[in-house]
Amino acid sequence: MKKTLSTLLLASLVLLLGGCGTSDSDGAADAAAEAAATATAAAVNAEVEAFYAANPDFFGFKTPADLPPDLAWTSNDHLAEIGSPEAKKGGTQYGALQDFPRTLRTVGPDSNGSFRPFLLDDVGMTLTHLHPETLELYPGLAESWAVDWDNQTVYAKLDPAATWSDGEPITADDYLFMFWFYRSPYIMAPWYNNFYSTTYTNISRYDDHTISITMAERKPDMDERGLLLRPIPRHFYSEMGDDFSERYQWAFEPTPGPYIVRDQDIRKGRSIALTRQENWWARDKKHWRYRFNPDRIQLGVIRDTPKMFEAFKRGDIDQFGLNLAEYWYEKLPDSDPDVQAGYIHKVTFYNQRPRPPFGLWINTAQPLLDNRDIRVGIAHATNWDLVIEKFFRGDNERLNTANDGFGEYSHPTLKAREFNIDRAQEYFARAGFSRRGADGILVNESGQKLSFTLSTGYETMRDVLTILRQEAAKAGLDLRLEILDGTVGWKKVQEKQHDISFTAFGRFLEEYPRFWEHYHSDNAWDRAFLDDGSVNPERQPKTQTNNLEAFALLEMDQLIERYRASTDRDEMIALSHQMIELHHEHASFVPGFYQGFFRLGKWRWVRYPEGFSYRHSDGPGELFVHWIDTAIKEETQAAQRSGKTFEPVIEVYDQWAE
Repeated sequence: MKKTLSTLLLASLVLLLGGCGTSDSDGAADAAAEAAATATAAAVNAEVEAFYAANPDFFGFKTPADLPPDLAWTSNDHLAEIGSPEAKKGGTQYGALQDFPRTLRTVGPDSNGSFRPFLLDDVGMTLTHLHPETLELYPGLAESWAVDWDNQTVYAKLDPAATWSDGEPITADDYLFMFWFYRSPYIMAPWYNNFYSTTYTNISRYDDHTISITMAERKPDMDERGLLLRPIPRHFYSEMGDDFSERYQWAFEPTPGPYIVRDQDIRKGRSIALTRQENWWARDKKHWRYRFNPDRIQLGVIRDTPKMFEAFKRGDIDQFGLNLAEYWYEKLPDSDPDVQAGYIHKVTFYNQRPRPPFGLWINTAQPLLDNRDIRVGIAHATNWDLVIEKFFRGDNERLNTANDGFGEYSHPTLKAREFNIDRAQEYFARAGFSRRGADGILVNESGQKLSFTLSTGYETMRDVLTILRQEAAKAGLDLRLEILDGTVGWKKVQEKQHDISFTAFGRFLEEYPRFWEHYHSDNAWDRAFLDDGSVNPERQPKTQTNNLEAFALLEMDQLIERYRASTDRDEMIALSHQMIELHHEHASFVPGFYQGFFRLGKWRWVRYPEGFSYRHSDGPGELFVHWIDTAIKEETQAAQRSGKTFEPVIEVYDQWAE
């Protein structure tokens, strides 16, 4: 990569200072480092300003007098408050991670791990947020906003009280910088580069606390596209350059949210903790004041799920997800002594939201898997109904496509291919695999076995893969199981080193599904097609993207581009159905299952609001509406010692069951 101005200035400054003799070497080194940092910051600042100047249509600098006079500003004050007035601040919430985070960055290589929700997704703040019951917008960093649908523009007035966790004010400049940051090649994040370059056409600054953002298309959710953006602290990234990923690997980015990670709370490989800011700027704001209640969130690393459950049963961990039937019915049955004594409560909450696409993601760049007949055969050779019956005890449902749960945008009639040994063998035979070897696995004329590695980063789903493997063997397909820890498993698919991956992506609350990141050829190959539309014979896989299937069809590219450009809801629905059908026909994804609820075991000192959670919530901790009641914790621990019991609590909240 071409060296940046900041890199060159830093190098020359270090050489200059290195030639100056001094009797106080430590002082000289400190002075050199400070001078180098100052020079780098100046160079980065110049680089950013030059980028603004080179893109005057995108970056606007205006005055309050330039604001349209007829804007209808709102704060949606009518919305019911999130959280409970009964919530209590304080205490430590104890939890666990199965693997230690590889970075504190929230963008770039290795940033999309299991710790990221604690850094960004569940605790970060944007201009506005979606109300988890009504999906209307409520204030975050913006105290009010306005939407100009005709001109595809949203306006926002930042809350003057908003500050970063290091005390610096959050201003319009942080939003301008955000667009430079996410479009920068330094972050090594192609999805962000593309999204922030194509979705928006302008950001304008009117004063320190007033901005407007213009979208490229007037989508049905155009207001959300503009108002769910988070700022990036310009002052923090003063040393941006080619070494971004290493320089900021363990640097905690200042946050507008309630929790910070202190250096002393990072014990690499062992534990990490978050601390609530005592003087958090939004601590008394509506929708925020009754949330984020624990003073501290302590997360230890327990790689083995059974050991994590043991820690929960000891009371070392406050809550434990019981979505797996084995844990709900067997390891913590209703008859469990701690449940019957009222020490541990069991909760089931039904929700409504886009469903994560659990299934098999087939890498079509791998030998044999580039053959559609083999992929269709794999779909017919995987017995998901048996997985749902045996592993999930019939509680889950079969997923039909990778985009279920999006209302009218989801396909109304398309069904996943059923388990059928005869059909599987028929398709395998078309691909040349028609003879069984001594072990029962199909082979072709050259003796090559029909065998692939099935990888996952979900250690708790090991038995799911075992069922799939045993059933696939009946059709002559050998699936070699590879169970990895979460971080390693994710890294493997991001580097496109997998054959078949059992995984899923989390779903955001969005009106319609995204197709570009998973199915556009731009995210599969460096240059998928030649100018005449034919396949580029020299193309190379593109890593660090979410196109895990190496999916590349010119027809799909064209449909995606029409979909992204469309502003007509009916047209987008029709295009969505067409793309889902095309994806189904390609057979590079085998739909697995979905769960229409979440289940939780919690010690009785972990408290939740009256209705427990909200219609569109993803899990019990996502909205941070719970709290730790330290008095009840002391009472419970004393009761355990004395033998005192309480009424059992086994609750089902089905007000939002589909």
